[in-house]
Amino acid sequence: MFGCQCTQHSGTMKMIRLRTPSMKSLNLEMKCTVRLLDDTEISCNIQKETKGQFLIDHICNHYSLMEKDYFGIRFVDPEKQRHWLDPNKPISKQLKSHPPYTMCFRVKFYPHEPLKIKEELTRYLLYLQIKRDIFHGRLLCSFADAAYLGACIVQAEIGDYDPDEHPDNYICDFKIFPKQSQKLERKIVEVHKSELRGQSPAVAEFKLLLKAHSLETYGVDPHPCKDSTGTTTFLGYTAAGFVVFQGNKRIHLIQWPDICKMKFDGKTFHVVMQKEKKTVLTYHTSTPAACKHLWKCGVENQAFYKYAKSSQVKAVTSSNIFFKGSRYRYCGKVAKEVVEASSKIQREPPEVHR
Repeated sequence: MFGCQCTQHSGTMKMIRLRTPSMKSLNLEMKCTVRLLDDTEISCNIQKETKGQFLIDHICNHYSLMEKDYFGIRFVDPEKQRHWLDPNKPISKQLKSHPPYTMCFRVKFYPHEPLKIKEELTRYLLYLQIKRDIFHGRLLCSFADAAYLGACIVQAEIGDYDPDEHPDNYICDFKIFPKQSQKLERKIVEVHKSELRGQSPAVAEFKLLLKAHSLETYGVDPHPCKDSTGTTTFLGYTAAGFVVFQGNKRIHLIQWPDICKMKFDGKTFHVVMQKEKKTVLTYHTSTPAACKHLWKCGVENQAFYKYAKSSQVKAVTSSNIFFKGSRYRYCGKVAKEVVEASSKIQREPPEVHR
């Protein structure tokens, strides 16, 4: 990093240190690509100290999105562990990979009351997220509900059934579910023809949101774990609280007010409840990084859905021992503040490009 140059003054030799530019001092730009909910991509250049909030704002400005607090940017590290981009930290310090960086724009906090979403644009982006959840098998539902959700998607995409344009097997062109039987496709056709005729894309999308919102796995991002008996279990968070699934069955829903603390140690995650008596649920993740991610998601979801004001949110630690473990404070708006801000939006709604 340093070089030497000799100069001679009055017969004496003096060494002068020449500082060469360090990587830190150079204003290098790094390419960052974000994959959007419709699988298109948007790219921009960031600098070493650019914080996550810049990238979130950049994507929201691209959409002209005002109800942006429901959304976040997700990335996967070289160990295949998923993370949410922290808006308050430099992007380059969060990603362990080398540029160019690739991330995904996704719904982070699912709106508890879709009726209170103000703008069609926000509803459309939530619709795209739920389409993804359905396709990847995260939104579990009955056969009848699956047919209705599928019909809503078909109505939103192609409009009314037209026998001159749509052959008997027209549903085969839509890959809606991970396992899509012919029986389900026939039921989707039936619902599409009979129940949704005349509805615009916006109305069909909104009906899908209302149905999805009523399902147990709405908004659940499943974290695979094992419980104390070694049984495979999936943990997640919703607007109501902490949920536990085994197979397709929900075995626990712990309301946010009943959760005293969430903590982790290595690969072990604990949920401490307080009702009539103190109870601790314990789960084991595959790696310490997965456990920390599970804990941090829990801290953020509890803060977002439980509190009336962001000023009520306190920093939490991952351990009962002072000065040990991780410490984190959610710094964004909470759900009630987001809904209140939405109600005050007064502008000509932006055009939705489907």
